[in-house]
Amino acid sequence: MKIDTKVIAHRGSKGTRPENTLVSFQAALNDGADGIETDVHFSKDHQLIIMHDETVDRTTNGHGLIYEKNLAEIKHLDAGMRFSEEFKGTQVPTLQEVVQLLIDNQFAGIFNLELKTNKIQYPGIEQAVDEYFSSIHYPFQLIYSSFNARSLEILTNIDPQAYRAKLFKTAAKQAKGLKRSRFIEDFHPDIRWVKRHPYFASAKHLRPWTVNTTEDMQYCFKKNMAAIITDFPARAVQLRAEMRGE
Repeated sequence: MKIDTKVIAHRGSKGTRPENTLVSFQAALNDGADGIETDVHFSKDHQLIIMHDETVDRTTNGHGLIYEKNLAEIKHLDAGMRFSEEFKGTQVPTLQEVVQLLIDNQFAGIFNLELKTNKIQYPGIEQAVDEYFSSIHYPFQLIYSSFNARSLEILTNIDPQAYRAKLFKTAAKQAKGLKRSRFIEDFHPDIRWVKRHPYFASAKHLRPWTVNTTEDMQYCFKKNMAAIITDFPARAVQLRAEMRGE
């Protein structure tokens, strides 16, 4: 079976490692993931922090909002112990540290960076991220995504060549409007929504999340979607190989 669908690791190998940490991203690379997905916030001192939630409570031993803490405070947090004692002492990474890991691994796949501006705006974060990537050479394909349409519009104005995708659970009409207006290239919808709306868009423009069950992986692979975003990249890579007859 011809399957070109890429496997993008959601917050790294989130199902097997503490999410959004260097050990999680390295595990995903070791598993053969074609892409890495992660999330970025601003700290109090405007450092680019990699974490999913707006607060540090769920994934670390700390409490409070990211934007109320400076980088030094965040680096003192333990981002591994809530997942397992095995990963006690794991730090919260910065965007720069994640990118350096990818460069060190000579990673040439997809790096999907979600701007977490749908709940907290983080004024200036789009400019900061663009300036950072403009200042370095990197081997991977950079894709920006966000639930916040305004962030995607800001990115378009900053760099019209930036590759952008709209995340959504149900707001398909807004996503279609953004594509018509050329603010985005692709759609990153909830897999549950995709299965209820199978004719929403061409498979080559879809990277659904979070595709974790064998059934959902098979569904996406059979439709030859652009990519899947999964917590279990090793499982997805293996299943894809089996379906290809490799």
